[in-house]
Amino acid sequence: MTAPRGKPDKPAQAVPTGLLAAGLTALIVWQLQRSLPGALLWDFGSFMGAGRAAAEGLDPYGIYPGLTFRVEMPGFESWNLNLNPPVSLLLFQPLSYLDPAEALRLWWAVTAVAYVALVTLLVRRYRPEAPLMPALAACAAAGFWDTLVLGQIYVPLALAATGAWLLLERGRPLAAGLLIGVVVAVKPNFLVWPGLLLLAGHARAAVAAGCCAAVLSLVPAVLYGAGIYRLWLDAISHDADRGAFLTNASLPGLFLRSGYGTAGLAASLVLLVGLAVRARRHRPDPLRTSALGLLGALVASPLAWVHYSLFLLPLFFRPPLTPALAVAACLLIVPVPVLLDRFMSAPGWQQATIGSAYAWALLLLMADQWFRDRK
Repeated sequence: MTAPRGKPDKPAQAVPTGLLAAGLTALIVWQLQRSLPGALLWDFGSFMGAGRAAAEGLDPYGIYPGLTFRVEMPGFESWNLNLNPPVSLLLFQPLSYLDPAEALRLWWAVTAVAYVALVTLLVRRYRPEAPLMPALAACAAAGFWDTLVLGQIYVPLALAATGAWLLLERGRPLAAGLLIGVVVAVKPNFLVWPGLLLLAGHARAAVAAGCCAAVLSLVPAVLYGAGIYRLWLDAISHDADRGAFLTNASLPGLFLRSGYGTAGLAASLVLLVGLAVRARRHRPDPLRTSALGLLGALVASPLAWVHYSLFLLPLFFRPPLTPALAVAACLLIVPVPVLLDRFMSAPGWQQATIGSAYAWALLLLMADQWFRDRK
């Protein structure tokens, strides 16, 4: 029996969509207000201190009061040193010649523009007919706003990663590999990405990435001496305490909050071996390999802050939007201050469950991608 003809029932669908859009817009406005540059330099101050130290021949991985950011909150205290590889000094040293407050405002603007470019690329490629909701959801991401607050460097790198993703899709592996190499040089945990590409048979992109990362990593040794890498390794080797912080979305961080300590490293190793075997045996295409490589780089890393979730935006924009992706997106939109204020000093079981929303989002994405890839 045929249903009677009439006007489509659009209002019933438009109301929930309109409410969701209004809610996301309100969240974006609130996040914008709290993210505007103020008196505090946050992590950007640590970068300025590192840049000045490099310019003066001092240790760029030391503590410089007045610039190096110190976190003090219930249940956690730590100096947020610059822990980026020495190649980051090629950016931090020139910025350090500016007034710190002016440099922070400049970097805030660069980050915002880069993020608009990133979202625009993905909307135009994957959601040109219905761009509003995906764009609003991306602009509400907790990782983006906390990156702005802290003055962190993730967004330009996420833009490079997105560019590499789109170039791989267009069959331009060499150009994609160069962008991946830039990401790997600054964030070495992303070495998993070209590693899986190589195992899956996409050697041109993987080799280009390795060569680019190696060349960029040699520049600081020439400028500052080979000892700069020893200083960096010493700094990151003494940074294990921050792994339990709630914004660490990695598997080792989740294990730490659950009270199982170093068992998370063993779980990460098992995951990486599984990804390597899958890539070698099944030879997935470059995008499926990249999806697993990006997720593996974050889930298995000792430290993978919620800001790293911005590197995964292509997974959310590329159809289809599965229920798992939708749930993960909701978890990654939860504002950082809401999570920290409520759960940073909460009992361990709360920190490992609701307080680890970002970690559960990444694990959900990994499971979803793994089973979709099998199908």
